[in-house]
Amino acid sequence: MTINWNYPTTVWVGENRIENLSQACNTLNISSPLFVTDKDLINLDMVKNIILELKKNFNNLCIFSNFSGNPFGENVEEGVLEFKKNKCDGVIAFGGGSGLDVGKAIAFMSGQSRPIWDFEDIGDYWKRANENDIAPIIAVPTTAGTGSETGRASAIINKKTGIKKIIFHPKFLPSIVILDPVLTVDLSPRLTAATGMDALAHNLEAFCAPSFHPMADGIAIEGIKLIKKSLLKAYENGKDIEARKDMLVAASMGSTAFQKGLGAIHSLSHPVNAQFNVHHGLSNAIFMPYVLSFNKEEIEDKIVSICDYLNLNKNFNDFLDWILDLRKKLKIPHTLSEVVDEKVIDLNKISKMALDDPSTSGNPKKLNLSDLEKLYKNSLKGEL
Repeated sequence: MTINWNYPTTVWVGENRIENLSQACNTLNISSPLFVTDKDLINLDMVKNIILELKKNFNNLCIFSNFSGNPFGENVEEGVLEFKKNKCDGVIAFGGGSGLDVGKAIAFMSGQSRPIWDFEDIGDYWKRANENDIAPIIAVPTTAGTGSETGRASAIINKKTGIKKIIFHPKFLPSIVILDPVLTVDLSPRLTAATGMDALAHNLEAFCAPSFHPMADGIAIEGIKLIKKSLLKAYENGKDIEARKDMLVAASMGSTAFQKGLGAIHSLSHPVNAQFNVHHGLSNAIFMPYVLSFNKEEIEDKIVSICDYLNLNKNFNDFLDWILDLRKKLKIPHTLSEVVDEKVIDLNKISKMALDDPSTSGNPKKLNLSDLEKLYKNSLKGEL
């Protein structure tokens, strides 16, 4: 057996570390940064103040924010044009998953001549890239979910096909990450819940993935413990800085761990995100217990092995009950039909999309088309 392992980047953690953003640019020799964030965040006073501080230090600071959640390839293309037109030399990716993914993709594509879809996470497609002109990236998450700040990929929708693609290259990994819990205190309870469950999905699927990566396992199990400790606290009291810090760190840990693999939670989510614009963390939360139940015979021993660490009774059903109870307290819907009208769902279409998703190969139990259709049906009806 021969396996290659990777570890993430430099991370600056702590309250008010956003004040070190200009220092981060200087550390990476960025003199003309492109500040990338989504069209909602750009209007917040918090973001305006950060930009004002940056402008004191950088005469050629440029802004790109013409995108929303679940971004498209065209958003990246437009950002690359802004990057080149303004002769930028680095990217500050700021925000939730969409802001981080678009910012990372802009930095990467600024050095490429091929279309973004040529770098989908398939085999060694990443080797097609020109590595010489990829711009340095600083990542600043404002939600505690995707963990994109410590990831080597971006999730981008191909508008022509309606399919969310994972675009991968090792240099998607930011050079410096700033984890400042102050930036997350105004996150709504609804988004705190959805993004927190996204982080849980990443850590949990990574731990259950069948490949051999003990370092990822260790990160994942501690990430799950931090989420168990602090997600409800952050949901109930958004000003709890300690809980917010725990959730930021757990999100970064999830992204670090899932280089080991993901599974059907993500396979089922990606088509729903792309076709119906459902928040990724919310869909992960909805699908989680159905996938756990489906995978039970393959993952039961692993789940039981972590129950002690989580102060749960050592059996699979108690772990599943914890997930269900957590979702209920976070007001997460139990069924997919509560967020998507069942009448507009083409089960065969999204099941085929899920089967082709790169996360499918990492599921502990081998999946076929009928399995995925059944999982969708179960999630629509609420049948575990």
